[in-house]
Amino acid sequence: MLTIKTTQLTSKEKQILKAKAHHLKPVVMIGHNGLTSALLREADIALTAHELIKVRMLAGDREERANMIQALCANLSASIVAHSGKLAIIWRKNEE
Repeated sequence: MLTIKTTQLTSKEKQILKAKAHHLKPVVMIGHNGLTSALLREADIALTAHELIKVRMLAGDREERANMIQALCANLSASIVAHSGKLAIIWRKNEE
């Protein structure tokens, strides 16, 4: 089991989490409406259940997608593991 104490991930921790997320399918999709309260609730539920999730962003240019993933992580107290194109991997420690 991976034990990470901080929300700031080291490059080694990111590498391990990225490898674990490789087989995952996106469970949250950010559409043209952006970050809605319903989307934030669903992402929160997914992070609570799984700790590590993939997020697909269907709208926006590169800068807008980067801002959306930063805002999502800030709202959910999560960390960005990786972000490439329209796909991001985020992680949040489950307290249980």
